[in-house]
Amino acid sequence: MTTVRPSAALAEPVDRVGGGWTAALSLANGAIWVGWYGPLQILLASQAEDFAPGSGMDKETMLAWVTGVGAVISLAANPLFGALSDRTVSRHGRRTPWIVAGAAGGALSLLALGAADGPWTMVLGWCLVQLTLNAGFAAVTAAVPDRVPRLQRGSVGGWLGAAQILGVVGGTGLATLAGGVGAGYAACAVFTAVGVLPYVLRHPDLRLAAADRPAWSWRAFLAGFRLSPRRHPDLGWAWLTRFLMNLSNALVLLYLLYYLRDRLEYADPDRGVLVLTAVNGVTLLATVVVAGVWSDRVGRRKPFVLWAGLLMAAATAMLAVWQTWTGSVVAAAVLGIGFGVFTSVDFALMTDVLPTALDRGKDLGVINVANALPQVAAPALAAPIVTYLGGYRMLYAVAAVIGLAGAVLVGRIRGVD
Repeated sequence: MTTVRPSAALAEPVDRVGGGWTAALSLANGAIWVGWYGPLQILLASQAEDFAPGSGMDKETMLAWVTGVGAVISLAANPLFGALSDRTVSRHGRRTPWIVAGAAGGALSLLALGAADGPWTMVLGWCLVQLTLNAGFAAVTAAVPDRVPRLQRGSVGGWLGAAQILGVVGGTGLATLAGGVGAGYAACAVFTAVGVLPYVLRHPDLRLAAADRPAWSWRAFLAGFRLSPRRHPDLGWAWLTRFLMNLSNALVLLYLLYYLRDRLEYADPDRGVLVLTAVNGVTLLATVVVAGVWSDRVGRRKPFVLWAGLLMAAATAMLAVWQTWTGSVVAAAVLGIGFGVFTSVDFALMTDVLPTALDRGKDLGVINVANALPQVAAPALAAPIVTYLGGYRMLYAVAAVIGLAGAVLVGRIRGVD
């Protein structure tokens, strides 16, 4: 009897990837985060401040609506494009076409958002940015379980995490220093489009054989997005842990510009955000790769995630009780240390609990909902807390409790040490 072997794209990887592949994929990942966080850290808040007068909303509420609606788009887009990339049969592989389309579409969408002339065009532009960049991001993250063996995923996840924070810092820097909202969007757009080129041009993707692609059925396709926590409890607990930790972080970041301006009365809040982001980035970079490599060597994930979460909760609590510029700098540094460990090791943990090789992109997309859903939940929680329920002190106290819950719940995962 002849044994029919699946496509290499569906095999469990055993060969370690090289530094060039990791660097190129990390740059592509960082480029996408530039496209997200230039707007999220600076540009959307500036536009909301410009468009709020005469709209019937204050700037905090408008920013909450814009980011919330965009996050809803992200919730659907990431698993959808992940599933489509799983089923893509092309001479360029499963993931590369979506990385190219996502980065190019994201760049054009950023330019359109920069030309927004009111609240509605601002919402539309941000939704297009979320739609397109999530197509690229879903494919970039799925490339890791496609190509990286399990005991190298912590270190690769560390480099991806380093690229993520460099993307956040770079996006914030471009948005701050470009010389205006339109110029900031243009700078982010160019970096997003150019940053994916080394990966897509130099590293051929694994191709899926047509025989291995499942027959198309809308019913089966839509049913595939339903991952039962009862059938896959480890995946369920891992998802909840990531959601709570990212929700805590989103609550910290959402109104950072307004916190510096309105609560601390910092003289130059735009540059203040850039400074805090840079401080956070430096300490994150100091831990993100080291933690991933260390986790690979000891073969354990959960202790790293637990202690990272405890440290992040402590840093967030600092913002609630030490509301000065110095306190903000210290909190940003400590938060970076914790988030660096969490970013690399949690990513490796997530790839370790994926159910099937055929649906890696879709399953990671569902997992990545835990990154996007906090962008919906954070504005819904933050706006009333800041406006009616205690201000920024209460906001950061709530964020600390949420992060602490996420850290503790990682202990419920049984299939990963």
